[in-house]
Amino acid sequence: MRSTEENEYVEYVRSRLPRLHRVAYLVLGDADRADDAVQDALAVLYRRWNRLAGVSSLDAYVHTMVVRACLAYQRRSWARVLLRGEPPDRTVAPDTTADDRLVLRAALRRLPERQRAAVILRFLCDLPVDETARVLGCSEGTVKSRVHHGLRALRTTLRDRTHATPPAERTSR
Repeated sequence: MRSTEENEYVEYVRSRLPRLHRVAYLVLGDADRADDAVQDALAVLYRRWNRLAGVSSLDAYVHTMVVRACLAYQRRSWARVLLRGEPPDRTVAPDTTADDRLVLRAALRRLPERQRAAVILRFLCDLPVDETARVLGCSEGTVKSRVHHGLRALRTTLRDRTHATPPAERTSR
């Protein structure tokens, strides 16, 4: 790879890395495994970089690579062994408490991996249905179904959590 192409690659990765890691973290639920999946995807991207000039949406292409690396990582039997508890919270959404983020993450982890990936791609990455279908390698109808069922499960989990919280705690937040 020529130095100009390598500089372009480095700049591209530097500007997109936090978002790619966040997507991988939400799909996998573990920061270290997310690092590994992103690294795997970026290694493949590096090898293909000089052939990607004709790609219409490089960001969508790279998101596809990262999500597929995450799903492949999930299938590896040794990847299911967690060596420690919950990772530290690395991203903070405005107007949310740490407890809210933990509850949402726990609810996301309860979803089956493909439902979780569909919900994350649609609402965190803000991808349209057709793009999400391309990333996940399924039909648009399947994406809509996975998102529908995933959101229903999340709403149920979060509603149950809200009803389980004593009224005094709910008003003090």
